[in-house]
Amino acid sequence: MSQYNSTEAALTRDEMAKLVAADIPAGAFVNLGIGQPTNVSNFLTTEQGVTLHTENGMLGMGPVATGEDVDEDLINAGKIPVTELPGASYFHHADSFAMMRGGHLDVCVLGAFQVSAEGDLANWHTGAPGAIPAVGGAMDLAIGAKQTWVMMGLFTKTGESKLVEALSYPVTGLGCVSRIYTESAIFVIDESGVTVRSTHGITFEELDAKIPVDLIKA
Repeated sequence: MSQYNSTEAALTRDEMAKLVAADIPAGAFVNLGIGQPTNVSNFLTTEQGVTLHTENGMLGMGPVATGEDVDEDLINAGKIPVTELPGASYFHHADSFAMMRGGHLDVCVLGAFQVSAEGDLANWHTGAPGAIPAVGGAMDLAIGAKQTWVMMGLFTKTGESKLVEALSYPVTGLGCVSRIYTESAIFVIDESGVTVRSTHGITFEELDAKIPVDLIKA
């Protein structure tokens, strides 16, 4: 693990996505979830040789499409127009889920409502009245991928930590999350506990006071 570091300013969404992209191993097969994770595709380099999978049935997805590159028939699972890279392939939805469930993806990057200190994930429903549950393929990805990483805002609109001791929202997957990327800090979860790899716009001590979880400084 890299040594702890900090920056004076919180990370922007693009900066978060760039850090995630840089951490993805060369040659990996990766699924990017709906929301913030989609942005990671814009920061992957050709040299990394990463192949992106989208659960609606495509391997070899490129960056998000803009301008004249937009093809309304070429979208990811979040219905966002995307591009295709040379060698891209298409397949049935069932085959796509077989890839996800069969352990063929090296990394998936998902959004979250909560992550627990044990790496439990909640990202499909808050239980709020009128909220529309949207589990999609998240359960299959969270458990099927070799590594599950999360991108999320660290705090709710009312200032509560989304990194918690135990989930209070419906569970997506248990013990599956190994990394969390937020605007304020990057966390690694393993057998030793929750380690803070870096802080952004906040000191480790300030972070420790706001998070209801025992934190280890890298």
